[in-house]
Amino acid sequence: MPGSVRTRWMAGAAGAVAVAVGIAVAVWPDGAPAQDPEIQISRSSCGQGWSDPQPGVQTFHLRNTGSVTAEADLIDPASGVIYGEVEGLGTGTSRPLQVTLGNGTYAFRCLPEDSAAIVGPAVTVTGGAERGPGVAPVTQNDLLGPLKAYQAHVTQGLDQLSADVGTLKNALRSGDRGASESAWLVAHLDYERLGAAYNAFGDSDHAINGTTAGLPDGVGDSGFTGFHRIEYGLWHNEDLSSVGAVADQLDNGVQALRRSFADSQVDPNDLGLRAHEIVENTLQFELTARTDYGSGTNLATARANLDGVQAVLDVLRPVLTPRYPALSTVESWLKRTATALDGAGSWTPVSQLSTQQRQKLNGDVSELTEQLAPIAAIAEPRRIS
Repeated sequence: MPGSVRTRWMAGAAGAVAVAVGIAVAVWPDGAPAQDPEIQISRSSCGQGWSDPQPGVQTFHLRNTGSVTAEADLIDPASGVIYGEVEGLGTGTSRPLQVTLGNGTYAFRCLPEDSAAIVGPAVTVTGGAERGPGVAPVTQNDLLGPLKAYQAHVTQGLDQLSADVGTLKNALRSGDRGASESAWLVAHLDYERLGAAYNAFGDSDHAINGTTAGLPDGVGDSGFTGFHRIEYGLWHNEDLSSVGAVADQLDNGVQALRRSFADSQVDPNDLGLRAHEIVENTLQFELTARTDYGSGTNLATARANLDGVQAVLDVLRPVLTPRYPALSTVESWLKRTATALDGAGSWTPVSQLSTQQRQKLNGDVSELTEQLAPIAAIAEPRRIS
């Protein structure tokens, strides 16, 4: 799966609010129309300006009156549960935040850069509906256990990858193309199951699993290496000894990655974010066969990507279970999508799927992508002090 740039989940176009289980995230550009009340965000006047609390839909005009960039959260001051947030509010700038307020007590928490959090005055809303769910913030400490578990998972996966690349090299040396193709798929799927760790792999990811994207000479470019270069050689009848040289290079890259990963660390932001991105990229690259260099095994890759998502959900479950009521629905969709891919067949090229099969797979993967999207916002580590 090609690496991708970290982004926040957004619903709709610019000017929309990203909503994740009750968290409203303001993403309007600076200069959007203001609506009262205007809330001051700074060290000295955090949360000032909310004098007429009303239930229902409420738009706050957050203005940073301080001297440094700040974040602001709308919270329950007793529990710290978040109901809305604004990130990167520059000094002297304003941004609206729209939330739906139920009965309860609220306050703004201001988080200026390089300063401790300040919680503003509490305001009580009455006369409306019962308050919907917010999200308890996830801290760096909350993610220590999941990160440790995922590091161990990836380390074990790299060990398996190393062994299966060795099997691929032996098959190529034997001159058995069929055995080499089978061994290639096993090893390639090992790597595809490690999706949430790709950012920690650095340049090794491109060397091990890069495509021809951006290479001026395409498949003939010296920069085209790794699994897909071997795939191209195997399924285009290249001499197995020359393909074996690429496999030796791949093995060197895998061994270097195993050594370096011991001193690397998966970014805490990547766990929740990657669960969504893995499936998003599966839809974009695997179900369109954009990464097929002859084997026709994109469906097998897509299925391995789902295993990678499951591994992320497994380690994040202690964090997600109390914060995301729809987690069971996500896992149901994950199983449904996996069953659909299993039924289509690992060696079935995407081009040979019937229209009905393609529509079902695209629909299932698209829905799974939507279901996973809130996890990125929920599992993002936040400052609370």
